[in-house]
Amino acid sequence: MKYDIEYFERMLRLNSSTAEEISKIRWDWIEQVDPKIVLDYGSGVGWFRAWRPKGVEVFSYDIGEFPQTGIPLRIYDVACFWDVFEHILDMREVEPMLALSKNLALTLPMKPEDKEFDRWKHFKPGEHLHYYTPETLTALFKRYGFMLKETGTPECPPREDVVSFLYGKERWKS
Repeated sequence: MKYDIEYFERMLRLNSSTAEEISKIRWDWIEQVDPKIVLDYGSGVGWFRAWRPKGVEVFSYDIGEFPQTGIPLRIYDVACFWDVFEHILDMREVEPMLALSKNLALTLPMKPEDKEFDRWKHFKPGEHLHYYTPETLTALFKRYGFMLKETGTPECPPREDVVSFLYGKERWKS
């Protein structure tokens, strides 16, 4: 899958109608960690940053061509990976962000047991490179010092088969 301007323009057309609603759901989801400095990794067109609460600074990074701030700081209260991890080929790509973050918030598609992969909406070979279960995802982040704080499906509806996770560092050195 090529994440170029055509991809992002297609996503903009397909998802703009629910972007504000989903961004607000995501801000409610991470509110418990009281974020003041946030990294939105894989920020796409920047919806999450656009609807941020007052008093919260959001830095954005994406491989796309949309305006973004980059990753200028050495510490983030929370790094957000909304619909990102299923696209990451090699975890070494994001390890630096994991080291800079006190908390992680993410969403990704998870196949319900009653659906077959080849008939599932989120089965996208070549675009979705990994399919996780809650157990495999939690084991992965435990390797980086994170423990699961909360999981749920606050984005469903309007979305389908998307699970949200919030992880916190077991030990944080200020």
